[in-house]
Amino acid sequence: MNREDLIDRVLREGERQADEVEIFYVRGQGVSARIKKGVLGTAEESETWNMAIRTVRDGRIGFSSTGDPDRWRECLDAALASGTIAAPQQWGGFPKSAAIEGTAYSADPNLIVEIEDAAGMVRDLLEGAAEHPVEVIGGAADLARSYLGIANTGGLFYGMERTVAAVSLEAIREQSTGYEFDASPFPADISARATGEMAASLAARSHGGRDIETGRYDIVLSPIAAASILGQILLPALSGRNVKAGRSFLADKIGEQIFDERLSVYDDPSAPGLGSATWDAEGVPTNRLIFVQQGVLDRFAYDLKTGYRYGERSTGSAVRPGGGEPGIGVHNLFIDGPRAGDVGEERAVWIHDVVGAHTANPFSGDFSVEISNPFWMEGGEQTEPIRTAMFAGNAFEMLRDIGGLGKDDRRVGRLTLPSIRLCDQQIIGT
Repeated sequence: MNREDLIDRVLREGERQADEVEIFYVRGQGVSARIKKGVLGTAEESETWNMAIRTVRDGRIGFSSTGDPDRWRECLDAALASGTIAAPQQWGGFPKSAAIEGTAYSADPNLIVEIEDAAGMVRDLLEGAAEHPVEVIGGAADLARSYLGIANTGGLFYGMERTVAAVSLEAIREQSTGYEFDASPFPADISARATGEMAASLAARSHGGRDIETGRYDIVLSPIAAASILGQILLPALSGRNVKAGRSFLADKIGEQIFDERLSVYDDPSAPGLGSATWDAEGVPTNRLIFVQQGVLDRFAYDLKTGYRYGERSTGSAVRPGGGEPGIGVHNLFIDGPRAGDVGEERAVWIHDVVGAHTANPFSGDFSVEISNPFWMEGGEQTEPIRTAMFAGNAFEMLRDIGGLGKDDRRVGRLTLPSIRLCDQQIIGT
């Protein structure tokens, strides 16, 4: 049975027992080559197929998923059964088919999913790392292509392709480690050799770092460090579900100046990136959403379920991590603003990454993280390495008055942002 026949059969069978049925499915293939003991180790091929079914009857939403297309009937029955015990809610229906404008820049037609290509990227990683006196302790190269589709009993049937090329490497020099990664839908956007060299450089240059005294310092967060913190705090705060449930610090602040006037935050699904899409995970057309304009909070993100429940419209912000049940998220989130001068010109502590951001409090914005690969920075250069220390603060407060934004925009997952200079921040020496 081909894909279209299977989808049609599930929808027809489901419609006999529910008011509405939705199917979201992913079919993909990938290869992965991994580094073991400093050389190319294992290489694997994989294929994935997943179908997620939602049913709606009398406002009760049921859900189930399967990785076996031959078990679609069991999956449908499980979704219908889960709906019988779900609490009823306000529901306005799955979206109808609409004229989709624009293009999703999420797939490279020239990407080849072959083990040899992934192995070649691993060799490039190792060549880059060989430029420094370090030991490579891990790393990988991955290539994947997938097809995503969504259909419902209202006549909607959309599909899109996605590709991803990803590399990573971890190196060590005595007690100092370095880790670097990159990922993009477009292999030409990433350099495995440069990724390997940077990871090794961080490990080599961090060797012999000195302690830093506890105190308040100006710091520069690299895009990786900034994304680690803000991804755990800012993204949940912009979720309409958290806002309506009273779990967002920003809940009652629409129209208020919440951040430095140089900062804007927006989701641009039309930008090339890992989350580029013309429709969201529920089939709602996507649009550019400005959450914060020059520091002023403008809006929140909603999916269908939250929107119907609270009388709001979906903002096309539904995502499905792992292809499961939809939730509120972002496609390609940008933290942006004017750039002036070099954020590392005056002396500051430069932080490459942080550990423990997942322990941050998304409601209050408070966090305490270990800093990785910190250096003293001056004149735009990283000068002396610093031994690891802790960085503690409040994400919402630190963004109210920033010291400037760097010119080094970087995509970290679904976030694109520059280095951020922050003034008078708390560093705790170890």
